Amino acid sequence: MDVLGSRIVIAAFDGWNDAGEAASGAVAALRANTDYDLVHSVDPELYFDYQYTRPATKMDAEGRRRLTWPEAGLWRPRNPGPGPEFWVLTGVEPARTWQSFAAEFIDIALRDDVTGLVTLGAMLSDVPHTRPISIFASSQNDQVREAHGLERSMYEGPVGILSVFEHFAESAGIPTASLWASVPHYVASATPSPKVTLALLDRLEELTGVVVANSNLRTEAAAWEASIDAAAADDEDMAEYIRQLEQTRDTWDSPDASGDAIAQAFERYLRRRGDGPSDHKR
Repeated sequence: MDVLGSRIVIAAFDGWNDAGEAASGAVAALRANTDYDLVHSVDPELYFDYQYTRPATKMDAEGRRRLTWPEAGLWRPRNPGPGPEFWVLTGVEPARTWQSFAAEFIDIALRDDVTGLVTLGAMLSDVPHTRPISIFASSQNDQVREAHGLERSMYEGPVGILSVFEHFAESAGIPTASLWASVPHYVASATPSPKVTLALLDRLEELTGVVVANSNLRTEAAAWEASIDAAAADDEDMAEYIRQLEQTRDTWDSPDASGDAIAQAFERYLRRRGDGPSDHKR
């Protein structure tokens, strides 16, 4: 059996870890393909700052106004098939008491015999939309790295809730892996980013061997790329900038580029941070 086991939690959160809504989009695609039942949800009063993540009002089917609150929950497949099961951990990144937040879910994972955790994240990067989306796959677990040929992240600095979950899971004996996608920063407003979501799901399939239906995403990804091409065709400065990014990416992809060089470039992206949540940090 693979070191990640047969019951794997796939985790992604809205907010800091989710440039272009790519990671949350990947989890949404998983939930759209399979019926899920809620295993556990948190009390929003404990973890969310409503001035930062406000409740929303909406009309129900009977025309009555309802309040919806920020949430985070763990979901399991209703009718799991053969092979590894994908459980889903998703919601809004909490505003406070992160240790209690992570510990609450890890306790549920241990109770229900979860065997592995894969976190999905996305960050704004200096990459072109016209090339394959870069995915940095890493793990702090020696066995996972050896089994899947993953990198070990050497990043030091501020982190999001995904890193907290990885730490708590590993401390509890649940092996983890992390997949981070690079989102072209010049299309940050063009959300969602289906090409990036698709790249995360393809890498997740490669990592776990679980096939994820994504035909709709492939169509949406092609349309997304075409729309950016059209915008660049009307903006010579944007087009020239994209050409420069393409040249840099092609240099990375050349036979002379080493895996270490690519990993170092990824670490530079992580360190180049500002004060706002759009500058994604891990």
